[in-house]
This record gives sequence, structure tokens and C-alpha cells, in this order.
Amino acid sequence: MTTPESKLVCRNVWKLFGAEAETFLTRHDGHPDAQAVAAAGLVGAVRHVDLNVREGEIFVIMGLSGSGKSTLVRLMSRLIEPTGGDILFKGENLLELPHARMIEIRRHQMGMVFQHFALLPHLTVQDNVAFPLDIQGMARSEREARAREMIELVGLGGKEAAFPRQLSGGQQQRVGIARSLAVEPEIWFLDEPFSALDPLIRREMQDEFMRLQTVLHKTIVFITHDFDEAIRLADRIAIMKDGEIVQAGTPEEIVLTPATDYVAEFTRSVARAKVIRTQSLMTPVEAAALTGTEDQPTVSARSNIADAAPMFLDGVARLGVVDDEGKIIGALDRQTVVDLMLKG
Repeated sequence: MTTPESKLVCRNVWKLFGAEAETFLTRHDGHPDAQAVAAAGLVGAVRHVDLNVREGEIFVIMGLSGSGKSTLVRLMSRLIEPTGGDILFKGENLLELPHARMIEIRRHQMGMVFQHFALLPHLTVQDNVAFPLDIQGMARSEREARAREMIELVGLGGKEAAFPRQLSGGQQQRVGIARSLAVEPEIWFLDEPFSALDPLIRREMQDEFMRLQTVLHKTIVFITHDFDEAIRLADRIAIMKDGEIVQAGTPEEIVLTPATDYVAEFTRSVARAKVIRTQSLMTPVEAAALTGTEDQPTVSARSNIADAAPMFLDGVARLGVVDDEGKIIGALDRQTVVDLMLKG
């Protein structure tokens, strides 16, 4: 299978806070060690980050509070200026662009959703969603039609005339998601978008997020401090500690082959069934000899084994595994799942 091309690439990206930080970084050829940074009285919020975000994937950046993850996502869109390094978006180095060009890219190619909903309280749901299109200068009839389409997409049809104060927290976040999607972004940044929600609504929003991704196939950078959320949503995960990325890989790679003691401790209590995807355990469809596939229960290839396991309770012996387009690509057998669950 061909690896998707990179949409966004970070090369040796730094963010140092303190006096003459750029001069310091240049003096050390862009690779100072932690001791040199501390000795200079600087704070290394983000340190020599190298990563690539591929077309159409959900790339989760996670870590504890103060690890640098939120700073990094703001560097990616130049909401904060990096001290050094390169950030390439579709091959274009964002750090070499004039301010006007960066504004254009943010308005037309980037979507952003943050923990705090930041809805305009005096505007209706429809006007909030249409607001970025108004900033772009889109004609009123066109932007209202687009806003209605996005509102329907996130499941808020009928709420167009409501004001934010009349909505629940989950509904407000859906409005924020619809607003960010209205510009049809090529890359979507979400910084802890569900962390202010209570657990039940948070789970519901995660489900909604995954549903949207199966429809839209966006390139997504998602920030969280919740490892359960990360492994549920991510195609790949980067774990940060003290401004550095200590390991990047698929959820399965992170949990089953931790690169450091820190990552091992971070993932120690995670059940394998929550991490391993059905696609990893399935038998490919060519070898599965599936019969009666039209009536056979199916599960998404993105689902983890813990989510798929209850589907075997009613005597089902085999599940079809489907891709994002609903095409059966393999089969998952009950005994394979039982064997994994018994291993803990």
C-alpha cells in the first residue's frame, strides 16, 4: 500500500523563550543541548521537533500539561513564531512567507478548534458558522448555504436560529467544529477540543468526530493529554516530554514497543484490546473466503478490539471488516479476539 504524501513537515523546530533566543540557537548551529539552554537562562518550550503529518491521517500529539504540545500546534500555523527550524505546508516553508500570505493560508486552508468554544454570543448558530466566510468576503447567500450544510453535517439541523447561551456544551462545541469546517480546510488543528466536556458528552463527541472523519477524510493534528482519547482517535501518535517528541508511531507501536521508560510508564495500564485495531487482527478478504457478506455484521477497520468484542455476544462467529468507504476488506474471527482478550 502506498504511503500518503506528507501534508505538513516540521524540521528541527524550536521555540525558546528568553532574551536573544535566536542568536543563542544560531550560535549552537540549531542543536543546543538541554544543559546549554538552561545555562543561558532560556526556556525550551519546543525542542528540535521533527515530524511529518500525512495526507488524510489523524495525527495526535499528546503529553502532560507543560510538555509543549499546545505550543507546537500554534507553531505549525505560525500563531506563535518559532525560534528556529522549518515548517513546510504542502511543500511551502511557512517561516519564509510574508504576513499577508500567512493570513491567506489560515483563512482558506487551515481550520482550528480550541478547548474554549469562542463562539460570538450575539450571533446565532448560523451566523457563527458563517462568520469566517464573511471574513473571506463570500457573498451572503453562498455563505449562508455553506453554513447550513455544515450545521446539518454536525447534527445540529434545526438549531440555526439559536444563540450559544441556548445550547449545551456539546452543542456549542459542534458549532465550533462546524465553523472551522466551513472554510473547507486542507489541514485541521484541534487543541484539546473535548477536554472541557463531561465524560459522557466527551465520548459522544469523539464518536461524532470519527464519523465526520469517515465522511471528510481531513488531514488532522489533534492535541490531547488523555491517552485513552489518543489511542481511540489516532492513526499515529507523537508523545511529548519537556518540549521534545520522545516517540512517534501508531497506537499499537507506542503501547507494544515503547521507546523509553517514560513512554512505557505512560502506557503501562492500557489494555491491548483498546489499542489494537481490527485491521491488525483481521484476515484479508482474499484469504477469508467470506460468504453471505451482504447480511454479515461489519465493523470499521479503525475500530479497536475492545469496541468490536461486544458484537460477538449474540453468537456471531465472524465480522466483516470495512474501510472508510464501507467496502469489506477482511474478516475478524471470534476466536482471534478471545485469544487477544485472554492475554490481557
